[in-house]
Amino acid sequence: MYYRRKAVYKMKKKYLIPVMPLRDGKVNGQDGVKLAQFYSDNGADSILIIDLSDTDETHDLNIGVMKGICRVSEIPVYASGHIRRVEDVKKILYAGCSKAILNFGRESNVEMAREVATRFGKDKIGFSISDESQITRTLEDWGTLLLWSGSDSFCPYRGELPVISVSPAASDEAVIEVLSNKWVTGIAAAYFSSEAADFHGLKQKAAARGLRMYVLESSFAWEDLSPGRDGLIPVIVQDYKTLEVLMLAYMNEEAFDTTLETGKMTYWSRSRNELWTKGMTSGHFQYVKSLDIDCDNDTVLAKVSQLGAACHTGNRTCFYRNMVKKDYHENNPLKVFENVYEVILDRKLHPKEGSYTNYLFDKGIDKILKKIGEEATELVIAAKNPDPEEIKYELSDFLYHAMVLMAERGVTWQEITEELANR
Repeated sequence: MYYRRKAVYKMKKKYLIPVMPLRDGKVNGQDGVKLAQFYSDNGADSILIIDLSDTDETHDLNIGVMKGICRVSEIPVYASGHIRRVEDVKKILYAGCSKAILNFGRESNVEMAREVATRFGKDKIGFSISDESQITRTLEDWGTLLLWSGSDSFCPYRGELPVISVSPAASDEAVIEVLSNKWVTGIAAAYFSSEAADFHGLKQKAAARGLRMYVLESSFAWEDLSPGRDGLIPVIVQDYKTLEVLMLAYMNEEAFDTTLETGKMTYWSRSRNELWTKGMTSGHFQYVKSLDIDCDNDTVLAKVSQLGAACHTGNRTCFYRNMVKKDYHENNPLKVFENVYEVILDRKLHPKEGSYTNYLFDKGIDKILKKIGEEATELVIAAKNPDPEEIKYELSDFLYHAMVLMAERGVTWQEITEELANR
């Protein structure tokens, strides 16, 4: 039995974690990537994947689904289940998961805990424990999260790791009861593992019972803002990834409060004189990522995850018609990379006679890799020269050939930037 001498309990914020049992590439027969997108947008705090594969083939299939899940998820993804070897932990983490959860009911996982913690960092490792006998004095040295699947009312662990109760709770009241335990940091349950889950509503109920939950909280109250004479504040809406301006709308106090409560952008319609949540009719919801206020407190800038089109015309943005344009060089780094990549991809799809890019595609992967090797060598040589101009020139050549490889293998800049962000 493992107890710490002193356990100081503070009122911590509590997590809601949907469970995704992954078998043969599906989550209860459903599209796991689509479900993960829903969880991420609708108020879940993290996701727990349980890999139920029983062969290496189905394990690899599930790893592929994990990659898709991590690609769309803006919340941490934990993966447990089929972990037998260090290589399995590596696959899970390389898929983009925040943590690999070792089942300590399996002795081999206990034995390799130190190795994977040393190799990948203990912040990437968690433990799944169902029995008091599986608790050891070295948990804090090997990982940073504990999943408890024993009793909902009692956990024998008294250490410093956050504890997630993997619970059979099957109602809002039962979930809140579990969360009310001082030792519980969060709850992972199949109960809210569907597209019908109302995470925001459940959080509001839990907060009403005195629990601290991860909800949208504004540092400015409505009374701090400066609406116009009509009681409305203009809201400029941007895509949170691309920063593309999507639309302009207006909020009153009720719309502001509803936006914070639901996590979905809600406005006041001046033409219909009523409250409206964007997407309620079309399905093109806008999920809040951030709200900023300007220097005069009279305009809100909302960054959102936009489903579908923002404009009622069906266009992605309401600002789709140009009035005046002066030629200029685009120097936003990601836009430049994306523009060059799109030209390369267009050459692949629509070959052009005399194109060097098409020459590389025609010669195939070996030629592309050979050129990347050559350009990398020239970059190394240039780096020995004190003149940075040579480095810029050679690095540009290297990046161009790297993008040809990306297009050949179907890798996008969005995937690359997401991978870097995950690191």
